[in-house]
Amino acid sequence: MAQINRKSAAWRFREGERRALLVFGDLVASSLAALLSLGLWAQLDWLGFTWEFVRFRAAWVALLPLAWLALMVNSYDLRRAASLRQSLRGVLLAAVAGLVLYTFVYFIPDEPTSLPRRGPLYFLALTSLFTMAWRWLYVRVFTAPAFLRRVLIVGAGDSGRSLLEVTNRHNPAPFHLVGLIDDDVAKHQVEFAGATVLGDSSHLLELIDKEAISDIIVAIQGPMNGQMFQALLDAQERGVQITRMPVAYEELLGRVPIRHLESDWLLRSFVDEIRVSSVYLIAKRMMDVLGALIGLTVFGLLLPWISLAILLESGTPILFRQARLGRGGQSFRVLKVRTMQKDAEADGEAHWAEERDPRTNLVGRILRRTHLDEFPQFWNVFTGQMSLVGPRPERPELVKELERQIPFYRARLLVKPGITGWAQVNYGKGASVEGSAQKLEYDLYYIKHRGWLLDIWIILRTLGRVVGLQGV
Repeated sequence: MAQINRKSAAWRFREGERRALLVFGDLVASSLAALLSLGLWAQLDWLGFTWEFVRFRAAWVALLPLAWLALMVNSYDLRRAASLRQSLRGVLLAAVAGLVLYTFVYFIPDEPTSLPRRGPLYFLALTSLFTMAWRWLYVRVFTAPAFLRRVLIVGAGDSGRSLLEVTNRHNPAPFHLVGLIDDDVAKHQVEFAGATVLGDSSHLLELIDKEAISDIIVAIQGPMNGQMFQALLDAQERGVQITRMPVAYEELLGRVPIRHLESDWLLRSFVDEIRVSSVYLIAKRMMDVLGALIGLTVFGLLLPWISLAILLESGTPILFRQARLGRGGQSFRVLKVRTMQKDAEADGEAHWAEERDPRTNLVGRILRRTHLDEFPQFWNVFTGQMSLVGPRPERPELVKELERQIPFYRARLLVKPGITGWAQVNYGKGASVEGSAQKLEYDLYYIKHRGWLLDIWIILRTLGRVVGLQGV
């Protein structure tokens, strides 16, 4: 039976494997579209596949699939990918963004005719069609129960029940939950959030064979008795994947479960894992300087038009400075474009910045949707007070209050704040204590796992949000 379980588990995809499957499917769809568009381009606009055509035009098409993956970067959220409606929206946004960007590039050279005109149009039409066909197949087939991991949660306490609530909010479910086990007899056959406690550790191996369990998530805080420990070792010998609840929580949500961590977690796990190489820090600083120079150049070109729009609507000031806390709790003044009405904080108190904030004026709403209001902060990046990627800097008054209510909140000050971050591309603004707690979970995940790949992924997703006008 154990051998059968291992074979069936090979087809039960994890979160990372599902995302890789999505990327691979999109790459295949866009590559096929590139080949067919190349054929259409040659036959309809040239005299077939001549050497001249291949030499001057065909090689150019090889870059299109990679460009398409970059445009689709925000469609690799598994919950969005599981919705046909969200997938259609993502494909259409990518196609429109690709058309706009290429039109812009087409007219930059002195001789626009040196660039192809119909070839990219064929590609965008075909790749949109093929990608939607692949996404339909993914939703209909690969989100089916047969491809889901079969999971048993060990522990029906606060930690286990919190994990249940998290998985219940996922649509589709990240795995098929068989049930829970707990050595507390009073919890047996009790249902928590739709899942039943099926027994104690003595039933573990029996349940593995009977229910074809592929994964066990251990949600026990504190000491574990010897019988449960031995049962888990026996389960691992049978090929079952054992995962601790905090690790499973991170894999599912890209967040750290701050309310379900033991008191020594910050030293035992977090601090040890946030150490990064000096090479990464130097390279990150070089990337910050380069990105800041590009951002300031773009902002300089747009500033006259932004200033005129703000002056006509609400007068001066155009820019303003505001105190924020940086690395190590050091205070600095961040530079921003004014997007709110004058005297938005007339009472002198710090207020939460909300989505669709009523204090925001018309021009400010446009600037926020395009993230242009954040561009002056490239100066803070250039001077070293901020980075391109990191937790967003918070106001000292709010930090003082949040430290009293949210565990580990001070830990987000271990790194430089950023213009964009893991919390921004996954959550947005946290206009409350609870919202700030969820943002902190994302920030701590970034600090713990930061590196080149994650930084680049965040920057690409941020660019995707800007192109899709998904600011707040």
